[in-house]
Amino acid sequence: MHSATLTPPSALPTIPDNHRLRLLAGSSNTPLSLEIARYLGMDLSPMVRKCFADGELYVQIQESIRGCDVYLIQPTCRPVNDNLMELLIMIDACRRASARQITAVLPYYGYARADRKTAGRESITAKLAANLITQAGANRILAMDLHAAQIQGYFDIPMDHVYGSPTLVDYIASKQLEDLVVVSPDVGGVARARALAKRLNDAPLAIIDKRRQAHNIAEVMNVIGDVRGKTAVLVDDMIDTAGTILEGAKILRKEGARQVYACATHAVFSPPAVERLSSGLLEEVIVTNTIPIAEENRFPQLTILSVANVIGETIWRIHEDSSVSSLFR
Repeated sequence: MHSATLTPPSALPTIPDNHRLRLLAGSSNTPLSLEIARYLGMDLSPMVRKCFADGELYVQIQESIRGCDVYLIQPTCRPVNDNLMELLIMIDACRRASARQITAVLPYYGYARADRKTAGRESITAKLAANLITQAGANRILAMDLHAAQIQGYFDIPMDHVYGSPTLVDYIASKQLEDLVVVSPDVGGVARARALAKRLNDAPLAIIDKRRQAHNIAEVMNVIGDVRGKTAVLVDDMIDTAGTILEGAKILRKEGARQVYACATHAVFSPPAVERLSSGLLEEVIVTNTIPIAEENRFPQLTILSVANVIGETIWRIHEDSSVSSLFR
């Protein structure tokens, strides 16, 4: 598994006890939490998590966190409702244990796709989830690659929004692909694709004009930009059922692209994503480990990059009151 190139704070003095930094991990992505703790040279604080017979969750922190700055690592991925509820219970436990500051670290922010009303009588779940996390007692949010940037404004508490793009860029650049063109799978992702293209030596940009008829069903119309004879890299924030990526790969091949790669920060991988991604249309599918990927959802073309260093460095900078944005300039 590859990691972004960052120097761990090993040269810095050991964190003194009066700094009172504590890392707690929910159950949704333990491997990533352990990597983040390793980067920071710390152990995860011990915690008991269990379920009652009826499915209710129980959480108890096994050490004193009074007066501590606590960072709760819990991507709200599948099963979304259980993991979100576990995060809320963890926050409540920390608040009642007199933690000085509680930061919810969300490598993946679930319920983000409903970020506005597109039809009557819909819920804006991205705002609802933000309200729940805030009301539970979180003082700060750290999230990676939100589905829509405006979700930052749904929180009335400080929020740090970080990106998986440095990790993706490092890996793609190391492959030294020829005649590279970065492709946005839809108009809404143009800013994301443009930012990635700029980091890849100002690579040219192409856009797929997509019309969506229903949730998880994408209909591709045409490609804006030149991809003939080029190596196309499709960029998105997440891959769920892979319908968008599959249709994008098909039209890029039809328009003459020599090779097609896909990259995304969040590997949601709902069925039939694996079958679609491993169908042979893509040379490689590049994702990060914000969401744990089960063994049965792995396939030969899949590459998983670690964002533990990026998140760990961000936690360190927040705790030390240092700049976070300078990480991504």
